[in-house]
Amino acid sequence: MAEGKRIGKVVHYFGKISVGVVGLESDLKIGDQVRFKGAHTDFEQVIESMHVDNEAVEQGSAGEEVAIKVTERVRAGDRLYLLEREEVS
Repeated sequence: MAEGKRIGKVVHYFGKISVGVVGLESDLKIGDQVRFKGAHTDFEQVIESMHVDNEAVEQGSAGEEVAIKVTERVRAGDRLYLLEREEVS
């Protein structure tokens, strides 16, 4: 798996609804390919849903906390990396 550029850190996880709250250090948008990595976490997914203050948004900016629907469990302290899009030949 590629490492990518670190863009944030998980600050909370809502298990019943599979949503992780991430403090962003850089911009993130719907459709971005990301990787969550921590001591017990390591998976990639595409961002399909993102909310700020209970409102759906297309993009989150550095300094914001965004809620992201995740495909696997994340834990507070897990790091979020933005992966490069692979060029299709």
